[in-house]
Amino acid sequence: MIAPKTEQPSSDAEATAAIERLVERYDSEVFDLERPRARLRIDGFGAGPRDIVIEDGQARLEMAHGHPDAELVADRQTWEAIASDLRGGLSAFRSGRLRVRRDLHLGVGFLAATAAPGEGRLRIRTVKTAAGSISTMEAGTGEPVILIHGLGATKASFLPTIGALAPEMRTIAIDLPGFGDSDKPLRGSYDAAFFSRWVIALLDALGIERAHVIGNSMGGRVGIELGLEAPHRLRRLVLLAPSLAWLRARPWAPYLRWIPTQLGAIQPAPRPVVEAIVRHLIPGADQEWTAAGIDEFLRSYLTPNGRAAFYAAARNIYLEEPGGEAGFWTRLRSLDVESLFVWGRRDAVVPAAFAKHVREALPGARHLLFDCGHVPQLERPRETHAAIERFLRTGRPD
Repeated sequence: MIAPKTEQPSSDAEATAAIERLVERYDSEVFDLERPRARLRIDGFGAGPRDIVIEDGQARLEMAHGHPDAELVADRQTWEAIASDLRGGLSAFRSGRLRVRRDLHLGVGFLAATAAPGEGRLRIRTVKTAAGSISTMEAGTGEPVILIHGLGATKASFLPTIGALAPEMRTIAIDLPGFGDSDKPLRGSYDAAFFSRWVIALLDALGIERAHVIGNSMGGRVGIELGLEAPHRLRRLVLLAPSLAWLRARPWAPYLRWIPTQLGAIQPAPRPVVEAIVRHLIPGADQEWTAAGIDEFLRSYLTPNGRAAFYAAARNIYLEEPGGEAGFWTRLRSLDVESLFVWGRRDAVVPAAFAKHVREALPGARHLLFDCGHVPQLERPRETHAAIERFLRTGRPD
């Protein structure tokens, strides 16, 4: 819902008072900070930026100084609307009127912690499981839905999906181990089976017997593994441009098998160099969602364990055996969970041509093709979420 327009404050003092009201609403039970202290910089509401410091479960407003952990930028009218309307912050972010940079987890957590109270409100917390700690973003009530991000992404890539499904379902977006704000074991295997075990551990910790699963890219591959290894824990599967075993030659495979991914803990290049390379490689880096996603990737990648996890996961995608008795395409034929595959016509990472091979392995699966790239839930949110909602409710996407 778009926050209603309000009259512009008559002075900087009134604008500051509006921000102070926003800070006073902070509810630490909604946002598990998982760090002793954090500094958020807000800009655009008055004469100059101000900082919000979160510490010991409290938030306070200070003059801006030093280097903030996250930045929230909006125009004066938007800030006033956010302060006046408890639903305004997340709505302004989803509509693009408010930008969150540096640390999306922190920025969105603050917006959630100052939003309207209620049973289905957005909540960000860390769940302790038998496998390790998993960071989650949850909202809504009803049948549970687990949302699993792709390689290098975080739970924030499913924020629009949470907004679309939470009115009818309990939506839980997670950071896979090795990514975002979840644990990053240095010696983790970071293959589909490894991730699958952690998701099952999360279901156990939350007391969820069965759940729908939605996965994008590598998260889709994890969803498939869950369906193969623990079908009794799943209801329906939605696979958004899922990562699949390569069918073409893999000339680097013999060499990659012998390289320890723990070497990723050594950072060979400074952040400006890494950031420049990433922004050059990713199309649309000047768009807000993509830019925020790059920030999230760098936040994890620029930690030693985060780099090791990224390299291990990427290598496992490349090395997965396509054929043979234990090969991916052989195993895929035994997937018995109702599944919807969503492909992007312009996807250069997992080409839509893979749909042909999936149809041969799974004649009963459903398929949709959208005019988008590799992340349908961000690039074509309306069509993607409408199809997901219908499929999870009826078993048919149309």
